[in-house]
Amino acid sequence: MARSQFRSRKKPTGGSYKSFRKKKQRYLAGEPAFTKVDEETKIKKVRTLGGNEKRKVLKVKEVNLILKDGKAKKVAVKNVVENPANRHYIRRNIITKGAIIETEAGKAVVTSRPGQDGVVNAKQI
Repeated sequence: MARSQFRSRKKPTGGSYKSFRKKKQRYLAGEPAFTKVDEETKIKKVRTLGGNEKRKVLKVKEVNLILKDGKAKKVAVKNVVENPANRHYIRRNIITKGAIIETEAGKAVVTSRPGQDGVVNAKQI
C-alpha cells in the first residue's frame, strides 16, 4: 500500500476538509530502508528532486565507530541491543538513528541516519 505525505482529511475537531485537488504522485512517500545487520553491505541509490541521488543502506556489516579516546575505527556489527524507535526492531535487527548496537569493541549508539545518509556512524558508550 502506498504511503502518503499529504495532510490528513480530518480536522482536529473531527470534521473533514473540503477537497481542493486530486491525488498527486508527488505526495507519495518513499519506501523505508529498514537497515539490517548482515554479512555483506548493500546500498541502494535513489533519484531525488533535481536529479540528485540519495543513498539508503539496506544491509550493513561494518560501522564507523568513534571510540572514547576520539579515534575512529571500522568495526563489525554483531546485533541490535536496543532501539527506541520501535521495540520490534530489536528482534528483526533493524538499525535506525539512536539504536544501541553491539560491536566487537563494545556497545555503541548510532548517530547517523542509515536510510538517508548512506552510511552508519556510531559513538561508543
